[in-house]
Amino acid sequence: MRPDVLIIGGGLMGYSTALHLALGGAISMVLEKETPGRHASGVNAGGLRKLNRHPAEIPLSVAAARVWHHISDLVDSDCDARFPGQLRVAENAADMAKLEQRAQQVRSLGYSHEEMIDRAELYAQVPALAPGCEGALICRDDGYARPFHALTAFRAKARSLGVKQRLNTRVHGIEREGGVWRVSTDQGEFKAPVLVNCAGAWAGKVARSLGDTVPLTPGAPMLMVTERLPHLLDPVLGAASRKLSFKQMQNGTLVIGGAHMATLDFQHQRTEMNWPKLAVSARTVLALFPQLGQARIVRSWAGIEGFMPDGLPVIGPSVHSPGAFHAFGFSAHGFQLSPVVGRILSQLILDGESELPIGPFSAARFDSA
Repeated sequence: MRPDVLIIGGGLMGYSTALHLALGGAISMVLEKETPGRHASGVNAGGLRKLNRHPAEIPLSVAAARVWHHISDLVDSDCDARFPGQLRVAENAADMAKLEQRAQQVRSLGYSHEEMIDRAELYAQVPALAPGCEGALICRDDGYARPFHALTAFRAKARSLGVKQRLNTRVHGIEREGGVWRVSTDQGEFKAPVLVNCAGAWAGKVARSLGDTVPLTPGAPMLMVTERLPHLLDPVLGAASRKLSFKQMQNGTLVIGGAHMATLDFQHQRTEMNWPKLAVSARTVLALFPQLGQARIVRSWAGIEGFMPDGLPVIGPSVHSPGAFHAFGFSAHGFQLSPVVGRILSQLILDGESELPIGPFSAARFDSA
C-alpha cells in the first residue's frame, strides 16, 4: 500500500514526525540513507534544555519540556531522561550582569522558567564547584536523556503504529507529477502525495531540489567522556562566558562538550578530532573543577549536524513546492525539540496549521526568489 507521506531522514525529527502522523491516522515511510541515528540524532549531548533558548524557540521548548517529563506516555520508554536542572555559571560580576539581563528578557516575554540564583544557592546546587563564582542562571526542571535510547524508542513506537522504513536507501532524485511526489533511490522508486525533508546536514540538497535555497552548513560538534568517577554534580552545567556543556551521567562518567568542531570531510562523511579545541574544553572544566586534573578521557567523538547562519532551524512548508515540508538546521540544539517538531509537522500536514508559532522558522527568510 502506498504511504500517505514520504519522510527523508531517519533521525529523531523523521521518526517523531512519522509517529505523530500515525497517531493522526496517516501512514508514512521513512527513507534513511544509512542507519537511524548514524549522525546528529544518535551522537549529540542529549540536553533537555529550555535554558538560554533563542526567544523564537521558547514556545516550542516549553511545549517540548512538558512532553519530555511524561515521555513514556508517547513512546513507551523514559529514554533514560533525568531532570536535575541546568544552570549557567557566572564567574564574575560581568557574568552576573549578563545573566540578569537574560533573565529579565525571558520574564518580559511572559516566561518564568529562567531565574537567577546567588552564590550561596549555586554552591548548594554544586558543592564541588571551584570557589569564587558569583551565582548562576538556572532552569530547575531541565535535564538530559540518552540520545540513542530516545531514537530507538521513537522508532520502535512509530513502527508499532504502522510506519514503514527503508534503511540504506539513498535518495537520488525528487519529482512531482500530478500531485504525487516521486522519489528515486538506489532501492527503487517511492511515491506519496506529501514529502517531508528531515535530512539533517544533507537537507540543503533536498531543499534545493524543491526550489528552496537555504544556507545550510554541515558541522561536526565534538564531545568527550571520562572514566567513571564518584559523584561530582547533579545539574547540567554551562558557563556565562565560556563554551561548555558538562554533566555527570547515571554511570558516573562525565560528558564534556563546548560547541567546538571537528575537522569534517563532508563528502566522505569523515571527521577528525581537533585536539587543541578539545583541550580548550578540558581546560574550561578544570577551571571550574580543578579536582578533575587526574581524570582520564576515555572516548571522544563527533556527529555531523546541519547549521543555519542565524542558529534557528527551518520548520514548516516548502516555499516553492506545495505538499512538501521541512524540519532541519537545528544547529546542535534540536534534541529537546524533537517531540514537538514531529507534532507541528503532523498538524501542518493533516490540519493545515500548527498550534505553535513557527513563523520565524520559515525557509522563506532566506528566499531570494
